[in-house]
Amino acid sequence: MTIIDEPRFASEPDAEERAEWIESFDSMLKVGGADRAGTIMSSLLERARERQVAVAAAITTDYVNTIPADQEPEFPGDEEVERRYRAWMRWNAAVMVHRGQHPDIGVGGHISTYAGAATLYEVGFNHFFRGKDHPCGGDQVFFQGHASPGMYARAFLEGRLSEEDLDGFRQEKSKEGHALPSYPHPRNMPEFWEFPTVSMGIGPMNAIYQAQSNRYLHNRGIKDTSDQQVWAFLGDGEMDEPESRGLLQLAANEKLDNLNFVVNCNLQRLDGPVRGNGKIMQELEAFFRGAGWNVIKVVWGREWDSLLSSENSAALVDIMNRTPDGDYQTYKAENGGFVREHFFGKSQVTKELVADLSDDEIWNLKRGGHDYRKVYAAYKAATEFKGKPTVILAKTVKGYGLGPHFEGRNATHQMKKLTLDDLKSFRDYLRIPITDEQLEADPYRPPYFHPGQDAPEIEYLLERRRALGGFLPERRTRHADVVLPEEKTYTIAKRGSGKQQAATTMAFVRLLKDLMRDKEFGSRIVPIVPDESRTFGMDAFFPTAKIYNPGGQEYLSVDRDLVLAYKESPAGQLIHPGINEAGAVSAFTAAGTAYATQGEPLIPVYVFYSMFGFQRTGDSFWAAADQMTRGFVIGATAGRTTLTGEGLQHADGHSPILAATNPAVVTYDPAYGYEIGHIMRAGLERMYGGNHPDPNVMYYLTVYNEPYVQPAEPEGVDVDGILGGIHRIAASETEGPRTQLLASGVAVQWALEAQRILAEGWGVSADVWSVTSWTELRRDGLAAERDAFLDPAAQSPREPFVTRQLAGAEGPVVAATDYMSQVPDQIRQYVPNEWATLGADGFGFSDTRAAARRFFNIDAHSIVVRALQMLARRGEVPTEAPAQAFERYRLDDVNAGTSGNAGGDS
Repeated sequence: MTIIDEPRFASEPDAEERAEWIESFDSMLKVGGADRAGTIMSSLLERARERQVAVAAAITTDYVNTIPADQEPEFPGDEEVERRYRAWMRWNAAVMVHRGQHPDIGVGGHISTYAGAATLYEVGFNHFFRGKDHPCGGDQVFFQGHASPGMYARAFLEGRLSEEDLDGFRQEKSKEGHALPSYPHPRNMPEFWEFPTVSMGIGPMNAIYQAQSNRYLHNRGIKDTSDQQVWAFLGDGEMDEPESRGLLQLAANEKLDNLNFVVNCNLQRLDGPVRGNGKIMQELEAFFRGAGWNVIKVVWGREWDSLLSSENSAALVDIMNRTPDGDYQTYKAENGGFVREHFFGKSQVTKELVADLSDDEIWNLKRGGHDYRKVYAAYKAATEFKGKPTVILAKTVKGYGLGPHFEGRNATHQMKKLTLDDLKSFRDYLRIPITDEQLEADPYRPPYFHPGQDAPEIEYLLERRRALGGFLPERRTRHADVVLPEEKTYTIAKRGSGKQQAATTMAFVRLLKDLMRDKEFGSRIVPIVPDESRTFGMDAFFPTAKIYNPGGQEYLSVDRDLVLAYKESPAGQLIHPGINEAGAVSAFTAAGTAYATQGEPLIPVYVFYSMFGFQRTGDSFWAAADQMTRGFVIGATAGRTTLTGEGLQHADGHSPILAATNPAVVTYDPAYGYEIGHIMRAGLERMYGGNHPDPNVMYYLTVYNEPYVQPAEPEGVDVDGILGGIHRIAASETEGPRTQLLASGVAVQWALEAQRILAEGWGVSADVWSVTSWTELRRDGLAAERDAFLDPAAQSPREPFVTRQLAGAEGPVVAATDYMSQVPDQIRQYVPNEWATLGADGFGFSDTRAAARRFFNIDAHSIVVRALQMLARRGEVPTEAPAQAFERYRLDDVNAGTSGNAGGDS
């Protein structure tokens, strides 16, 4: 193949010498092949750099297939058989969505994505994707969300789904028992889907960290995953998501050659071209190559091979390089004559190149992503490549084969149904044995097609899956036994801090350290911290648990002589994703679902600045919930006024509300270490004790950096109250008007201070309650209301837990937290007492803790004044008492605040 147009250089200096070098290279290529030529060129470039000769780096290659036709391996399958049942899948996938658009249903769906990507999937299913019964343990496949109808269509041919199931698409409650979720939703189809991917950008991140997690399991000696592959199917439009590209460097840095991205480059996003004026495949090639990935482009099908091997191929490649994606999309929406005139007609040379081809033959020049041989060659090369992750950029047509109303059209993504003519055309194109009469009988319900389980094509399909280790997708939850920690492991949490002060963050870290020391259980804990370990007091883990790095520590550490030296190891336990919350949640998800993906439970413990959790990565936590992740999420340095030195964007006053929107997140705001101990223990029992009906949860604990004395666990502590959400920690012995002070987390200290002031200064009796979970109390209250609503004949409906706990608690309630008022107000309707909330509403700012709390009026003296106001209205204290207290405590002066001390890392 001639790839250099020599006359271009005829007028340049040293043209003759240049031509000789080019001739020499061509000769070397012809004799030694592409691999040999590439090795020599790499050596020359390296030598040039050594001698400080500036050479421009080539980050893109020509707009042709990376693997030349003469280097393609033999396709091992029966291509014609595979084509036949692939056509049936494409038909059934489209019909399933179309039937869902019956006027009585109208649930939507996507037809075009799978129509264009079917070959990409089928080559994988037939020859590469290994199921869980394979000796390697199976591969993990992240399917493109909008292509889900194709996976259902395959499962139908496999006998895993029935026609009734297909007709339950997107009707999960009305067709319960025979229902299919719209996209890959493991929570809604827990034995089928393994990875949720339709929230674009999260699939790529999670696939990268799944590949890392597989290596982590292997390097730590937990499971041999050395032969497993991770496949992620993505859209070229999806690659615009920052999350899709933002973590590529991790895969390259850790040499994750067990990871393969397949980008379905149909050149279209949801509304139109991805890069109408540019070339998305070239852009992605440059981006991935620059990030350190191996790049394989699959641009053209076999029909182009003879044209690209002709003597005039250079002119054709030049046009391919210059034609923008917007034009390529237009060509596929037109016809062969249009392509002849507008593409090949750009030069006389290329026009003559196809002079002997008919318009139909030109139209049949396919894109590479629809060619079994080209895709097989790319997949084989990807799985055999060592040292780097691989991305396959496969060019396709969105809506391929669906007819002129669908193929390559801007609106194809939103098109849900086919006209009768579309159905007939599609049927003819796929050669489906269905008659016109069958289609005309009810155009909204064209029949599915299945040739019968005894058909040779179905036997071939099933044999391929048997050889590859079983069906995919499939999710299994059988896992190795987990020996939970004994009660003595929690002693550190019950003991308190003695006379020393300790923040709840430190109380938690001390407990975590003891849990990790447990001989039976400790190795299953996966601490995950995004570059703030020292802030949270977790640098003590560095020399013992070590930081996971598959390359080990090849440098001489600057702090090697210190007790808490920074140490990396391939067997390290601590995941350190850097300043990277999105990656940390992906690592959390991979570890927290290892019980299902690998049959080896891991307990991830993700510790982060509370402000940068659900606010920054809430969508990822939602996907984690869909994937049924189990683990602990620790929002450290929590509260709007506790980390005041950091200022507005670090001042968390709302994370419990954000967390409450996720049904799989169990949120706690503990005040003391012993509460943390009981919560952690209950969480582990729920996840892996085997007795809870819903173990697939993430426990979110907010902990603080403000130090105060951690009391020892009181004898006879109300454990049910701690876990249920509220328990009384200090009953007043004062005789006088009564009030109830409800607080959580660090605010419990202000409530205790207010209790003392009310007793000593105003003769008021105040009980103090630690509300460990406003959110769980609300959920329980809502459940009680719903139970009563659905059983109107019940004589004694269940009371909410908080109502029962506060039964007999006299007087008005003042609820205070270091969060916005909405947090405690979650339970307001379930407390019959008169209620007042003190909340840190608005933005945070930098100042002392005492000043900030006085500004928001959530401190001890504010609690006192608020309680006195309500008691005065009831006539239980003098009418002037609130005003006197307000003036005495200078409640409007931020410099008069006293609640809170200095100290604690930030």
